Amino acid sequence: MTDLTPITFAETDIDRIAGHSGRVAVFLEPEGRLDAGARRVNRLTKGALQRLVESDRFTSLNPGDVLSMGFPAGMAAEAVDVIHMPRRADVKTARKAGAALAKRRGDSDLLMLAAGTRRVTDVAFGLAMRDYGFEDHKSSPKPRKGSVEVMCSKPEDAREAAAPLMAVAEGAFMTRDLTNAPANILTTTNFAERLAEMENLGLKVEILDEEELVTLGMRTLLSVGQGSDSPSKVVVMRWEGGAEGAAPLALVGKGVVFDTGGISLKPGAGMEDMTMDMGGAGVVSGVMRTLALRKAKANVVGLVGIVENMPSGNATRPGDVITTMKGDTVEVINTDAEGRLVLCDVMWYAQDRFKPAAMIDLATLTGAVIIGLGHENAGVFSNDDGLCNDFLKAAESEGEGAWRLPLGQGYDDQLKSRIADMKNIGGRPAGSITAAQFLKRFVKDETPWIHLDIAGVASLKSESTLAPAGATGWGVAALNRLVADRFEKG
Repeated sequence: MTDLTPITFAETDIDRIAGHSGRVAVFLEPEGRLDAGARRVNRLTKGALQRLVESDRFTSLNPGDVLSMGFPAGMAAEAVDVIHMPRRADVKTARKAGAALAKRRGDSDLLMLAAGTRRVTDVAFGLAMRDYGFEDHKSSPKPRKGSVEVMCSKPEDAREAAAPLMAVAEGAFMTRDLTNAPANILTTTNFAERLAEMENLGLKVEILDEEELVTLGMRTLLSVGQGSDSPSKVVVMRWEGGAEGAAPLALVGKGVVFDTGGISLKPGAGMEDMTMDMGGAGVVSGVMRTLALRKAKANVVGLVGIVENMPSGNATRPGDVITTMKGDTVEVINTDAEGRLVLCDVMWYAQDRFKPAAMIDLATLTGAVIIGLGHENAGVFSNDDGLCNDFLKAAESEGEGAWRLPLGQGYDDQLKSRIADMKNIGGRPAGSITAAQFLKRFVKDETPWIHLDIAGVASLKSESTLAPAGATGWGVAALNRLVADRFEKG
């Protein structure tokens, strides 16, 4: 797994600034007031920092932006990075500043002078999240080098506060690594094996193979993978950090390691991106890693259905009728609407076995959600206002875009089938909503539930604030926050 950049916290020692040979970062308020570290940098550079602060270049910066002075006279550093940081900066600004520093750091050791800076741990988190590169399959990989030292007030307190944030970053890195991985490497078997390795963190991990899935009656999940030579699997990860016997939160993820569309074959252009169709399972995996690393005081079970959707002589055909684990029948109109067939069986199994306090499923489920919300927000659907509002609050606090969309009988009616209990698609209108309505049929009345359609946010063609182009790790921070705020209370 891609390692986080080492970040340490130490007492401020301004006598070390002159001899630091990497990069030095200073934080300045809009008014340009210099703290002790900045004053030492200014003296060493014979007033260059003060002149920069008084220039239009600095005053025109937005909060969280960075300017750099290259190879400053009087210092061994290769650059001084000057961050525009208001005294009462919010979380988003602090993390933006950290990410900006990560982009400029390269492989250099960074000395961050943050003695008078609030939210220093959020700056460190933003830096850790942005300092990522996926180099696993390059013949000459260039992994990130160097380290970061943060000089600050009360370093022990900062170190303690940063630890759970670094657990989130490590979970997000796992999600990114999984989502970025090519399908010939991240096979269904390899995916399951990677998750089993998390037993060394204290998770209890079970891998259900095809024979067990047949016995359980997960026929719709198996129907998706039956055209592939790769065996379908369900992986169950349990974190039991809460009260003994307390009902867990269940997280369910779609893990289609590659999606050709099956017999309803996708167009060839862009099909290479379908390695990310296991993004929902990737997020669930990353969240479980985060919870284990920070020893969350909650019971959470993560379940992922891992399949490959391929066309072959054994593949499910349009027009086939499949019986779900629940017992309902589904007429398969389009084999490219396969994610819901994976999820519905795993969701039913999760409720039958674990009787969860709440259930959240995640999937790169529909292109329709991208048409509706673009790449700024995940689609959120729920049968429980309290749970949904708590999630939306968590997502907002972590800067992860999410927008609630409606459910209703009119949308559900689009799923009516002439020959079965339902169709697996409802036509072009409201495609992301009808997909959610399909899943809602497999949610028991007593189960608070959220469906997250992350097709637009799981992987991006261009960089975002906290991630380079590619997999984002969206959802790990928000779901971890939800667990902390709603399920760890008391």
